[in-house]
Amino acid sequence: MLESLPLYLTFLGTAVGLLVCALGLYVLITPHHEVRLIRQGNSAAAYSLGGTAIGMAIVLYSTASSTFLVKELLVWGAIGLVGQLFVFAIVSLMIPGLKQGMTDDRTCYGILLGGLSIAMGILNAGALSS
Repeated sequence: MLESLPLYLTFLGTAVGLLVCALGLYVLITPHHEVRLIRQGNSAAAYSLGGTAIGMAIVLYSTASSTFLVKELLVWGAIGLVGQLFVFAIVSLMIPGLKQGMTDDRTCYGILLGGLSIAMGILNAGALSS
């Protein structure tokens, strides 16, 4: 039973690493500084970043559960995470004042962005598991 522990730890470490990298990239790409806003008590930023993290984790879960190769997890996980970054670009086009709305703690903006990130994660997971 414990002979699969190294593979588990490798997959978990790879998935966590991808998630941290993707969230780091996401925070760098977005014009509103989520971490700073969250530290200031901004709910919109927390909903947005939390939903994005959930959406990205769903993608990584789907990828990890459908392969035994770490290389496939890296490649398909990264491809799925690019889809998550695409959500931000689309929402930014849909809502021109997104940066200001997030800075002003307009909760509906954060919920929309976080919710669409979760939805994209579910769609990515379905596409990656087929």
